[in-house]
Amino acid sequence: MENGATLAPVSDRYRQIAGPIHTILVVAILAVWAFLGSIRADRMRTEANPHRVRVYLLTLVFEWLVVGFVVAGVRRFGAPVADVLGKRWESVRHVFKDIGIAAAYWVVSTGLLFILGRLLQIAGGAHRMEFFLPHGGMELTLWIALSVTAGICEEAIFRGYLQHQFIALTKNATAGILLSAAAFGAAHTYQGFRMVILIALYGAMFGILAHWRGSVRPGMIAHAWQDSLSGVTAAVTRH
Repeated sequence: MENGATLAPVSDRYRQIAGPIHTILVVAILAVWAFLGSIRADRMRTEANPHRVRVYLLTLVFEWLVVGFVVAGVRRFGAPVADVLGKRWESVRHVFKDIGIAAAYWVVSTGLLFILGRLLQIAGGAHRMEFFLPHGGMELTLWIALSVTAGICEEAIFRGYLQHQFIALTKNATAGILLSAAAFGAAHTYQGFRMVILIALYGAMFGILAHWRGSVRPGMIAHAWQDSLSGVTAAVTRH
């Protein structure tokens, strides 16, 4: 398959899956959401008891709506939706293979993030995000639902859609991965400038995984697990 992909025409290897106007709209929607998220985060940090449940639900709905908009644009363009959501598993063996890849990726990426965090001199990240982390059983349940949503939706949006489009538009896989990673980092501006850099690097790791595997599904699994674990860890250590 790799040799076939190498010999494939450039038009096939770098085909777009949606129109440029659709991609611009997706980027604009994400930019507005990131801007509003930064304002919301600054306000929540000053509140004694921020309304996390409302923010969790709002974010959950927003991410699924963006995925719906992305899928609608891809379908209208006539491209396969599997490029965005990943190809369906054909057997239980394929499911466990992707779970194994996700687990190995998570271990390696966690170690790399720790090293990069030290190099960027990022400290107190958990404290800075304390306002957003779950408190109590109901918030933790919603957090896990949000984490699964983020794993599915953000990988579909940033790696399945934007990365695919950026690679097609630049005719360069490396450029596409880096542009998608930059967009992923910018979407998390509410966490602070240095965290944006770290998250962008994390996004590049996800991008490499998706490009190598030819699917976003291992990334979805690892992403959902990582986000869920951060909330559970915060809840446990708090008590």
